[in-house]
Amino acid sequence: MNCQAREPHWFKSSYSSGEGGECVEVCLAPDVVLVRDSKRATGPMLSVDPDAWSAFVQQAARG
Repeated sequence: MNCQAREPHWFKSSYSSGEGGECVEVCLAPDVVLVRDSKRATGPMLSVDPDAWSAFVQQAARG
């Protein structure tokens, strides 16, 4: 998965229902993780350090 590719690979959480609710999309690259609102694909993106993203995901999984 590469955000710098011509067509970045964005993905949604496996918990996403696909019914248009609150959802984000993520694009992983070696040096950055991009996060955006799935309903505003051309809108602003949050850029996160991969280590910070990993820590966030681990903490979220713990509840």
